[in-house]
Amino acid sequence: MGSEQEHPIVFEDLGLIDYREAWDYQEERFNRLVDHKRQPEGKAMPSQYLLFCEHPHVYTLGKSGDEHNLLIRQEFLKKIDATYYKTNRGGDITYHGPGQIVGYPILDLEVLGLGLKQYISLLEDSIIELLEEYEITATQMEGATGVWLDATHPVKARKICAIGVRSGRHVTMHGFALNVNTNLEYFTYINPCGFETKGVTSMAKELGKPLDFELIKKQLQVILMRTLLSETP
Repeated sequence: MGSEQEHPIVFEDLGLIDYREAWDYQEERFNRLVDHKRQPEGKAMPSQYLLFCEHPHVYTLGKSGDEHNLLIRQEFLKKIDATYYKTNRGGDITYHGPGQIVGYPILDLEVLGLGLKQYISLLEDSIIELLEEYEITATQMEGATGVWLDATHPVKARKICAIGVRSGRHVTMHGFALNVNTNLEYFTYINPCGFETKGVTSMAKELGKPLDFELIKKQLQVILMRTLLSETP
């Protein structure tokens, strides 16, 4: 069993931050870990990170995504005060905005003893565990990433957390977006994650009230740190 001292993961809450700025911040830390793997001799391993943040209204498209899943034109983006980026993560299109916890783990999966599929499953399991604390029953969905409610129901299935990850040399970036107090209207302008017939929800919608956003961030941080480090060899 590993320890936090042997495999440190630094937590940072970046607060409300522009998507491009957060992307550059991730890339810098991602590249440090990748460069170390190319030339590790005599150098201390750079820190791994768990980054939390919120973004102003933004739509992001994964590298294999379909641009037609953005259902609005550029001029309408300005009207709703939103931006749009093509990214280098996996997955299709998604929305980020205030009231949503966006998590960017920048980790060396090789050091942590994890495969990519196992890592994504651990992210999903961590979100599911958090939701259980609020008596929201969520699961994974076969054939789709993310965390879902009523995943097997043909009509009621709805996503509460999207996941899209990039991995290079077993180092990760990008991550997940959990809808807490999110304005769900912004999802009506896209086919979320490429799904035309699946709904989207939030913790606030499911519970019928806004939630303590800062508390949920702290709870999720604890769960993720414990889950990731407990899997370390």
